[in-house]
Amino acid sequence: MTNTTATKKPGRRKPAKANLSKEAKTPANAGLTDEELVGFYRDMIRIRRFEERSLRAYQQGKIAGFLHLYIGQESIAVGCISLMKENDHVITAYRDHGHALAVGMSMDECMAELLGKETGCSKGKGGSMHYFDPSKRFWGGHGIVAGQTPLGAGLAYALKYQEKKGCTLCFLGDGAINQGAFHESLNIASLWNLPVVYIIENNGYSMGTSQERSSVHPEVGLAARAEGYNMNWAKINGESIFDIREGVKKAMDLARSESKPSLLEIHTYRYQGHSIADANHKKYRTKEEIDDYRKNHDPITLYREFVLKSKLLNEEQVKEIDLAAKAEAEQSAKFAEESGFPKEEDIVKDVYWEEDNPDEKLSQGRIFFND
Repeated sequence: MTNTTATKKPGRRKPAKANLSKEAKTPANAGLTDEELVGFYRDMIRIRRFEERSLRAYQQGKIAGFLHLYIGQESIAVGCISLMKENDHVITAYRDHGHALAVGMSMDECMAELLGKETGCSKGKGGSMHYFDPSKRFWGGHGIVAGQTPLGAGLAYALKYQEKKGCTLCFLGDGAINQGAFHESLNIASLWNLPVVYIIENNGYSMGTSQERSSVHPEVGLAARAEGYNMNWAKINGESIFDIREGVKKAMDLARSESKPSLLEIHTYRYQGHSIADANHKKYRTKEEIDDYRKNHDPITLYREFVLKSKLLNEEQVKEIDLAAKAEAEQSAKFAEESGFPKEEDIVKDVYWEEDNPDEKLSQGRIFFND
C-alpha cells in the first residue's frame, strides 16, 4: 500500500502554504456547518490561550516537573478529534493538553492538574503528562516515550473483540518512531487487523535533536515505515485543519469499516521547546525558521484568515473569541490556585482497582506494604 505524495529530498522541509478555501470543499469538509467551522476556531484559540497561561504559571513557580506545550500544533488535536464517533477512543503521549481540551475536558480540571491539585482531572497525581478522562474516551497522557502505542493497539483490540464499529486514535511524536514498543505495536496491529490509527505529530525535533540526525528518513517520509507492516499510510499538511480532517477521516473509515490500521504522518511545528526545561530550543534551530513558521504556516493564523475571508466571523467577533479564551484560561488558573492539594492518605488510592473496590477483590495477599 503506497502513497504517491513523496517529497523529493529527505529532511525537514517547509510545507506549501495551505489553501484552506480550496481544502474546505473536499469530501470530509464540504458538509460542515457554519457553527462547526466557527467552533474549530474557538477550540484552537482555547488551546493556545490555555497553553500560554500554563507557561506563565510555570514561570511563576506554581507548576513542578515537566510542562510540554502544544503551541503550534492545535489544528491536529481539533481536526482529528472533530471526526470522532460514539465508539472511537483517543490516547496520546505527554504533550497532551491540546487533545484533552479538544475532547471536551474543562480548563479548570486541566489547570488544576498542572498545579498538582485534588480538583485536577487525575486528582493532582499525574501532572502535565498524565491527563485522563475515561468518560470522554480519553486514555492519557503517557510519559514513557511510545508507551501509549501498545495501549492504543489494546484499545483497538477491545473494540474488535466487543464487535463495536469504532477506532482508536493513537498520537505520538516523531521521536517515538524509533522505539521498539512502537514497531511491536505496528506489527500486531497489522497482524491482527486492529482498528487503530497511529498519528505521528511530526514537529521536526526529537527533544533537541533534529529529525535528520535522529531518524533514517526515506524520501517519502516517516509514515512509509508502515510499508514494512503492510499497513496503510499517508502524509498530511498539519497547518490545514481541512487537510487533516480529509486524511484522517479516510484512515478512520478504513478502521471502522474494514478493521484495518493506518500510520499517518502530520507535519507540524512547535514554537516552544520540547518542554519548558528545554532552555536551548532557540539554539538548535534558527530564529528565521521559527519566525517563518509563525508568519506563514501557523494553523491558527491561517484559519483566522479563512473565517474572515469566508465571512463566518468579523474582526470584532474574532477579538471576542480571543478575549473569552484568555478570560477562561485566567479563571482556570485562579480555580487551580484556590484548590487544595491531595490528602496524604489518598496516595494509595486510584492505583489498584481491587484496592479501591475490596468487595470485588479476587486476588490474594497484600498489595501495599507500609511497615
